[in-house]
Amino acid sequence: MSSIDEKLVVATSERKVLIWDLRKMDSYIERRESSLKYQTRAVRCFPNKEGYVMSSIEGRVAVEYFDPNPEVQKKKFAFKCHRAKENEIELIYPVNAISFHSVYNTFATGGSDGYVNIWDGFNKKRLCQFHLYDSSISSLCFSDDGSSTLAIACSYMDEAENAPQPPPQPTLYVRYVNEQETRPK
Repeated sequence: MSSIDEKLVVATSERKVLIWDLRKMDSYIERRESSLKYQTRAVRCFPNKEGYVMSSIEGRVAVEYFDPNPEVQKKKFAFKCHRAKENEIELIYPVNAISFHSVYNTFATGGSDGYVNIWDGFNKKRLCQFHLYDSSISSLCFSDDGSSTLAIACSYMDEAENAPQPPPQPTLYVRYVNEQETRPK
């Protein structure tokens, strides 16, 4: 669930996306089918109020727009991320967290692979990838004022077939990001 001003976006377990106008709560204003094939893990509204980004357990992220105009809807897209190859086998990790940079409208994703990526969704590019953290990225949050901090929460989320012994302790990191990592190119 995510909100920006009067819009509230809710992703359900049945691959539905409900969009509400918070000024008129008697019913949602739009119901959409998720463009992602598998269960949604996170959804976040653009700071510029034009749409939202959602992620799934299948290592994919979708960029969606509120405006129903067909020309605007042509801009929506989805992409694969948080994946790795090991012995010619593709490993796919859930994308658990999304956070937008309030100044640049770029966004970070965090996955069960332990990586954080920063994306320029408008130009369809990855801007950077941070080092491997010791556990799944369970939550992310850029500072609201657009300054240079990104909080990164790591927590083992029972995703491994064989749990590590002992499981990693939950950890919170505060990373100082620079303009080169967050500004669109």
